Amino acid sequence: MPPLRSTGPEPEAEHPGYAGRYRLEERLGSGGMGVVHLATSASGLRLAVKVVHAEFAADPEFRARFRQEVSAARRVSGAFTAPVVDADPAAELPWMATLFIPGDTLAERVKRNGALDSAAVHRLGAGLAEALRDIHRAGVVHRDLKPSNVLLAADGPKVIDFGISRPADSDLRTETGKLIGSPPFMAPEQFQRPREVGPAADVFAMGAVLAHAATGRGPFDSNSPYIVAYQVVHNEPDLAGVPADLVPVIRRCLAKDPAERPSPAEVMEALRQPSAAPRIPAQRGPSGARTSAEAGPSPEPRPVPEARTSSDRPATSTVTRRRGPRSRVILAAAVGVLLIAGGAAVAVGALSSGGDGSAQQSSRSPRSQVAPTSKGTASFKPWSVPLGSSDGVPPTCVAGAGALYCVTSAGVAARLDPADGRTLWRHRASAASVTSVTVSGGLLHLVAGHRLEALDPLTGTVRWATDTRDYAAVEHGPGTTLLVTSGGQVRALDSVTGRARWTERVGGLGTQWVAGDDGTFFAATPTDDGSATTVSAVAASDGEPLWSTRVRGELHPFSAGAAAVHLLSVDGGQLTDAVVRIDTKSRTAHRVALPTPVDQAEATESGGTVYVYAAGGTLLAVDTRPTAPAADAVLWRQDTAVSRPSRPVAAHGRVYYTAPDGRLLATSPRTGTPLGQTGPRPAARSDRVVAELGAPVVLGERVYGSAPDGSVFGVNAVHPEDW
Repeated sequence: MPPLRSTGPEPEAEHPGYAGRYRLEERLGSGGMGVVHLATSASGLRLAVKVVHAEFAADPEFRARFRQEVSAARRVSGAFTAPVVDADPAAELPWMATLFIPGDTLAERVKRNGALDSAAVHRLGAGLAEALRDIHRAGVVHRDLKPSNVLLAADGPKVIDFGISRPADSDLRTETGKLIGSPPFMAPEQFQRPREVGPAADVFAMGAVLAHAATGRGPFDSNSPYIVAYQVVHNEPDLAGVPADLVPVIRRCLAKDPAERPSPAEVMEALRQPSAAPRIPAQRGPSGARTSAEAGPSPEPRPVPEARTSSDRPATSTVTRRRGPRSRVILAAAVGVLLIAGGAAVAVGALSSGGDGSAQQSSRSPRSQVAPTSKGTASFKPWSVPLGSSDGVPPTCVAGAGALYCVTSAGVAARLDPADGRTLWRHRASAASVTSVTVSGGLLHLVAGHRLEALDPLTGTVRWATDTRDYAAVEHGPGTTLLVTSGGQVRALDSVTGRARWTERVGGLGTQWVAGDDGTFFAATPTDDGSATTVSAVAASDGEPLWSTRVRGELHPFSAGAAAVHLLSVDGGQLTDAVVRIDTKSRTAHRVALPTPVDQAEATESGGTVYVYAAGGTLLAVDTRPTAPAADAVLWRQDTAVSRPSRPVAAHGRVYYTAPDGRLLATSPRTGTPLGQTGPRPAARSDRVVAELGAPVVLGERVYGSAPDGSVFGVNAVHPEDW
């Protein structure tokens, strides 16, 4: 949360008293949009609370944009930003609370102490580049990076204030409406083609910010925003006074053509070696592809020697966060978004025919070796075991071939006996920040830090591993794993052996993937303005395009099968307003509008019915079959007491989901009526907020959940009334 500093009138948002349940204390600063206050949670957690001015709160368009800011901030909340704790965009005066991070903004530091020295600018640039890399991996473009939006915290720079154009910041307007950004730090395309602004605009802004840090002024400074705009578009930057070793990198960041700017990864590499000659990022070739590692695939996965892991390793260590947004896996471990890539049992027997079309398998495939350890439902007794937790983040669990696998927030993976919860083996991942766990090709796949590890299901030893630092996302199918760059370069690996299968370019920034169950992956690429989405089918075996169709609206896929792909439609405020079903044979789209748009929706599909659960506790059942009458397509809607639920899971004629306090709940899929719930299992510190929860895991006639206290537990799935 930015400590906004500005002068001018102080509207009534200065002292509203409370924002939600938080009592506002001293004012940290004010800006054109609102005021930022210091607040303290019940447990003593210090928060920065941004409260919007009343004049903007009355503007529906502004409210929509504020909701978008909250959504973007939550998606990237983590190591390089101020983590979002709570927000209410629908309040009379909308507000958002983040952790308070002590420190000056870069603008304040430079104004008070003057320009930074060369070494400090190198550190600042490397930190900002790493932040932008992870922000872009989360599918967010900041569009307003400037010195006042860079917070100099003790552990490195934090990028703050996402996605809002402040009406009071500038009188300059574009032909499409209000200015998005601040003129001295805006890229040329933001003035010329505002609808085409992408990640490269943030790189341009970073170059201008670094020039400001090194000299105390911007490379296009002027008293008039109109002159600034002209200079940004037409003139070369003024880099007088910038240390010579920084000039090449900053000049390349400030290239007029977005295609000629380096990627954040290239800037990181250049600025992390200040004693060496600066590395000049590679230019794009005639085809538009970079000649550097950004566009090319990573090296072949290196074989990792197998070593049996000890079963007596501790289950907790350093504090980490695992997060993530939707059906694809965003590799933004530092950004802190917990994503559950699985949750349903993966049938290893599918590998007998190649799983997704593969003609061969590794001779070491475990498909015939792993047998269920179930002792039968009749003799099953509910159990709960402590597995470990850091910072109140529940373990993440998935199932495959009758086995239950869980990973703690400290990066410890374990195979548990589904019958009684006994730990059969443990494995400590290469990094504590595990952002994905799923079963693919019969192996347990972990994405930890910048490494994908495939573990043997019997022993927990590493079968193979590969570096993922050049990729923005990982998507797992039954037998194929996709590594995807932010630019749309896709590298497919055999999930059993780790060997490369094919490399193709599909989609681009913002493309989201979902695996089908018939050897097909589906990619959804929205247009820059979100007015339409291109949905494509790609063969998992060789990357061959199968079909493509363009559908109205910004769509995010969450489920796919042989017959249909299901997606959630979001409006301009990033609220889910409809469920869309695309028939894989006819390519026709069937849209069911929700009665009221909902925020932060999670969804699952079962038998043509989609269950949508959203922040605030709304649970809906939507019949997506084209034959269903439009008036009856929304089967029911229930308001529950769970403010931030997990993704729902449908099985055994019930819908299961978990609550932030560790409860597992069951609901009737026909009426939405509650059928049962377990007791709560909260974290030791009640003020800890879990951004997203792992979905329950159904295995046979049992359902398994995980809780913020670090426990994993199993109960009878068929009789929730006995929980």
